[in-house]
Order: sequence, then C-alpha cells, then structure tokens
Amino acid sequence: MKIKCSVVSKTFITCMSDRLSIALVNTRAQLLALRNEAGHWEGELSSSALSTATAIVALHGVDAIRHSGMIHAGVRWLVANQNVDGGWGDTTISKSNLSTTLLCWSALYLCGEGAEDVKSSRQRADSWILKQAGSLDPSLIAKAVTARYGKDKTFSVPILMLCTICGTMGEGAWRRVLPLPFELAAMPRSWFGAIGLPVVSYALPALIAIGYTRFVNAPPAWWNPMRWLRAALWWRISPMLKALQPSSGGYLEATPLTSFVTMALAAGGEKTHACVPLAVEFLQRSMRADGSWPIDTNLATWGTTLSVKALGVLEPVVKEWLLGQQYREVHPFTNAAPGGWAWTDLPGGVPDADDTSGALIALAKAEKAEDTETRRHGDAERKREEDTKTLKAVEAGITWLLDLQNRDGGMPTFCRGWGALPFDRSTPEITAHALLAWWLWEPEALDERIEEGTKAALGYLRRVQSQEGAWTPLWFGNEHAKEEENPVYGTAMVVGYLTGTPKLADQTQGLIQSGARYLMRMQKADGGFGGDANAPAIIEETAVAAYALLQAGGAEAKTAALRAVQWLLRETKDGTSFPSAPIGLYFARLWYHEKLYPVIWTMQALRAVSSGP
Repeated sequence: MKIKCSVVSKTFITCMSDRLSIALVNTRAQLLALRNEAGHWEGELSSSALSTATAIVALHGVDAIRHSGMIHAGVRWLVANQNVDGGWGDTTISKSNLSTTLLCWSALYLCGEGAEDVKSSRQRADSWILKQAGSLDPSLIAKAVTARYGKDKTFSVPILMLCTICGTMGEGAWRRVLPLPFELAAMPRSWFGAIGLPVVSYALPALIAIGYTRFVNAPPAWWNPMRWLRAALWWRISPMLKALQPSSGGYLEATPLTSFVTMALAAGGEKTHACVPLAVEFLQRSMRADGSWPIDTNLATWGTTLSVKALGVLEPVVKEWLLGQQYREVHPFTNAAPGGWAWTDLPGGVPDADDTSGALIALAKAEKAEDTETRRHGDAERKREEDTKTLKAVEAGITWLLDLQNRDGGMPTFCRGWGALPFDRSTPEITAHALLAWWLWEPEALDERIEEGTKAALGYLRRVQSQEGAWTPLWFGNEHAKEEENPVYGTAMVVGYLTGTPKLADQTQGLIQSGARYLMRMQKADGGFGGDANAPAIIEETAVAAYALLQAGGAEAKTAALRAVQWLLRETKDGTSFPSAPIGLYFARLWYHEKLYPVIWTMQALRAVSSGP
C-alpha cells in the first residue's frame, strides 16, 4: 500500500509506511468484523449502572415477585460494579456522580436482599453521598439534585421520584418531587416549543407519567382549581402514553425513560395502564446476561453511517437498508415531518439532525462508487432508476434539515424552536454536519434554500466559536475536562466537516484555520489528544483530531496530525486493540461508551493519511 507524499513527510514515509499499512489493514479488518449478519453495524453500548437501577425499580413496582429473578440479577450487578470510593458512575469505567449513586443507593434499599455485601454496599454509598451532598438529610439531597440540573427538570424530577418510591427521601418525600405540568400535554403539539415546557422535547412521556404520579401522591389543596383541572384532564391525556409508545415497548429504545414512565405509573396506581405490559417486555428483553442494562438498545444507523464514512464504501445491501430507515410519515413522538433518519433502525427511534446528515453523507459515498461502476459495466437504465429513488430520499432529507434549522442559524437535534433547555439548543457539530450533507448533494431544486441555510449556519458557527478557536459539542463530553465538556471533539468534528465543502472555502477557511490552531495547542507532548489540554489522551479524541488536522492542510497541521497518528499506532497496537472511553453523552448528560467509536475514528484517520480506499 502506497503513502501519499503530498500528505505526509518523507521522513514519516521512510520510517512508518510499513507499520501504517499493517495498522490500516488490521483496523479495517476489526471494523468489518463488527458488522452484523445483515451487513451493517449495530455496535455495543456500555452497560449502565443508572439504567440497571431504574430497570429493577420499575420491575419491582409492577410485580416484585414475578420479576424477582431479574431484580436479583440487577442487584448483584450493582453490588459487583460499585466504584472503590463507594459511588457509581454511568459506566463501569466512569467516575462516581451524585445522580447515578443516588439511584443505585435507593434501588438497593428497595430491592436489595439482606446479604452482608448488599448492606456493606449501601453503607459505602451512604458515606459517599454524605461527602458529596454534605448530609444524608433528604431536603439537602433534593436541593443538590435540583441544583445540578438547574431549570431543566428532565432528569432531576425522575431521580427524586425514584428515591421517593424506594423510601430513601424520608417523610413527606413526594413534596420534594417538583410537580410537572402534565396537563400541558393536552395542548396542541405545535405549541410545545413556545410554552416552555420544563422538560426537553423528547421527554413528553416522562412529563405525563411522572407529573401524574406526583399529582396523585401529593395533590394540591382541595380548593385549588388545578386539582380538579388535572384530575379531569388525566382521562384525556392518559391514552397519549400508549399512542407515543413504539411497538417495541421502549420509549426512545431507552431503558431509563421507559423505566421512569413504568415506575411512575405503578406508583400512581396505574399498574394496569395499557402501556405497562409492553414496557415491561422491553425491559425484560433489554437485560443482558450479566444482569445489567444499557442506556439504549443500539445506535445502528449512527454506527453504520460513521463506519461507511470511515471506510469510504457503502455496499449496495447497506444502502438499501439505510434508505429503508428514512421516515416517510409524521413521527408521533416529536411530531417531526417525514424525511429524517433516527440513530437506530428500531421502532423507538426518533428522527434527528445528526443522523439525517450522516445518512445523506453515506448515500453520497454510494453515489460516487456507483458512478464508477456504471462507467465500467454499463447498465445505465438501472442506474437511472436507482438515482431517482436515491435523489427523492436525498431531497426529502435535505428539506427536513432545512426546515429544522433554528432562527439562530444553528441546527438543533430534534425539534425547531425548543432552545430553552440545553439539550434542545442549536449545536455547532450538528450544524457543520448538515452543511456538509447539503453541499455534497446540492440538488438543483433546493439551490436557493441551501444558499440561505448555509449563510445562516456559517453565521451561527462564527458566533459560537470561542476566542481560542474551539467549538463545544452537545452530545459528547469528557469527565476529565473543564466543565465536563469536550471542545477537542467538537472542534475536530466541525473542522473535519467544513473541509469537505471546498465550494465554501472562501467563507470557511478562517473558521477552519482557527479551529486547527486550537487543536494544535491542545496536543500533548506524546502526540495524543484528550477532551482539552488537561484531560488524558484517548483513542477517540486523538483519532478525530488527527483526521481534522490532516484535512485542514498546512505543514504545521500535518506535522501535528502525524504525531497523533504515531500515537494511535502505539496505543492501538498497530490496529489490534481498541479500548473505548466514556465520551458519549446520552439524554440528560448520561455518559456512555460505544465499542465502535475508537475503531471507526482510527480507521478514518489512518485512511486519510494513506492512499487506501
């Protein structure tokens, strides 16, 4: 395999070409081996202490005897995976945090047996919470949880509800669970962004179920008109939970959200609610052999589009699968228009901007490969038919993204105009991702809209780039970085996407170069990258930074990129070892790691520095 002299120095070619070639072959083999039988990538999400705690509490609330085996297995897993300091993190390699520790601590009080190791586990958790919250007093714990999430009630209210159900919040505990205005769900869906719900756009089932159980267990005074209004509206709102539930039973395919809804209904006297049986089946199906639960079933669409971009090839069978994942009807969960893609191929997915952009870019890879194949072998008629089908899907996807764009020019994840809470705001890495998708295709019918959208998006990216040249992402973080953010990942992704739009070079070059300079300042002496200057280097961040610097161009950036590639060769043992790190952020800032990430991004970086396809 030859190495491009235009990309790397002659010294690197001389010293590293054989090793790079071997690592590239190994990494490609690793990534291809991670495909499922259908030919695409499902990936493997980390097991989650938080998910496990919520699942066993939900199953206990529905029927503790019937589900005793699963509850017992979950308890054993929690005890076995407690951190040395007495707390729990979101993954088995995450730092302890207050939210997850409170959930696990409470779950063990409700579901734990009298075994000595369970008692010891609870006592160690007592000590950790005492140190972190300053007291085991329920009112102080409630204040600490509320303060952690601020005005966003998406996660603080469910945490306190679970603690209350488990009996760890003392007398009058339901009064410490802030009320959620579930009656607002009766309003037209188009109003939700404007009325400022206290939960994010994708948490409507939690708003309804938790709001109702809080109302039932701590109702307003009898003379308060809201008491009578809410009671009257429940019979109208209650069926929405079933209407929002996918056929798999899992809201968003997520164990925490499904568990919170289930335990809320059980605690509110609604064990026989129509959505409970399917939710329980989902939880049963989602439990792993070791007694744990992941935060979500899979990220199949996301993992597949990332893999396609890294390999540079979209196989026909995967292309058909990907086209089949596009939504062609209004989505009942977020009321999203047709045209988008979700992170998963399962029924609980919801269309979002990042996955829609990823799918469009992956389809562009297929289009390029198919053009070459047609020139070689003919069959132009078949190609025209496939082109028509693909172009219709592409135009629908690009239109969906343009319609989603916020007034500030940035792209949100799920819903336009829900910018009041952090996880509903515009975010730079998704904005740049959409730009790349638009300009890889440029369908003539959408020329004017793409021009307008591009102008707004670039304006947004200029405004939110820090003085240092960094962009902070929404869906990725780093526990070891300042504010647990990940500006290295965010900046690398924006730079990488913008370099793929050469027609915009006059407008993007300044953004790209300032981003590249920031990345070079973040590089460590050994060549690696962490989430920021102080976070330890990991494979995922080093790989995305190396790719971005290679694409940015310039001698200094290339030299930094090659140092990062050398780091990758060492740390991956020439493409044979890929330990993953918890840099992914799920709904409500839940940490996760994904088996595919280090392999995908290493493949992308090695391919960029080589001449391989």
